[in-house]
Amino acid sequence: MTSRTPYDLAGKRVYVAGHRGMVGSALVRRLAIESCQIITADRARTDLVRQDDVRAFMQETRPHAVFIAAAKVGGILANDRYPADFLYDNLMIEANLIEAAFKTGVEKLVFLGSSCIYPKLAPQPMREDMLLTGPLEPTNEWYAIAKIAGIKLAQAYRRQHGCDFVSAMPTNLYGPGDNYDLNTSHVIPALIRKAHEAKRANAERFTIWGTGTPRREFLHADDCADALVHIMKVYSDDEHINVGSGRDMTIADLARLIADVVGFQGAIDNDTSKPDGTPRKLMNGEKLKALGWRPRITLQEGLRSAYEAFLAAPARS
Repeated sequence: MTSRTPYDLAGKRVYVAGHRGMVGSALVRRLAIESCQIITADRARTDLVRQDDVRAFMQETRPHAVFIAAAKVGGILANDRYPADFLYDNLMIEANLIEAAFKTGVEKLVFLGSSCIYPKLAPQPMREDMLLTGPLEPTNEWYAIAKIAGIKLAQAYRRQHGCDFVSAMPTNLYGPGDNYDLNTSHVIPALIRKAHEAKRANAERFTIWGTGTPRREFLHADDCADALVHIMKVYSDDEHINVGSGRDMTIADLARLIADVVGFQGAIDNDTSKPDGTPRKLMNGEKLKALGWRPRITLQEGLRSAYEAFLAAPARS
């Protein structure tokens, strides 16, 4: 079962779990130029939380390679409100897919985690070896714990069974197909929606959560997909690998940049009764850089395309 790098995707059946999500759909777009057969699963037919569904699907389709981009995701409010859902659903999804990949002889698997796996006060930028060196950020620990379990599960199958399963940890992502529901979204789609609605209402101001001082790193989903395909091809190791842009900014500066992209010129207020989350989250991307990958989409360019996708969406929650 163990494959060796470089791993050639040409002629392979490649399963993208979570193909309707932001990252999964970006992976489908990216894989279209790889001369491979892209496999997807309709949620109505294959519930990834159900082990029997996943086993049956994998036995029927027999993919050579798998990207696990499926997950229950959301921002601070969603993590706080639905802790059991975030922990249980994500544990089941990753466990079912990784076990089925082993049982059906998948050659290569890339599991997607998140930068929230690192300790709340981890030294910046965060290196891969900082995993499990301190307490997590409480506002998203349920999701983080599930993702850490996924990393360890991939490592366990690699060590016990020789599976070529690797894990990639993307930073904060945004782009087409994002979630703009203010109750469950991440910061960029939430700010895009707030700025847009303020502009449409001719409002003088809109409000953002917290002090605006936390610093965050952002990567466009299409850049992330390109990095994940690169990792599939050239990376094979026990330790997970960071995927980021290498640059961060304050939430206050991000809000102003998004307001400018949207065309809102009013004031931006802070609701300091709301939590800030981790003070800073910047990934150390030296490992991926050494493998020859660089991001291509600037933040301003990416935000413009994200806003265009927001305007083109047929309906928003």
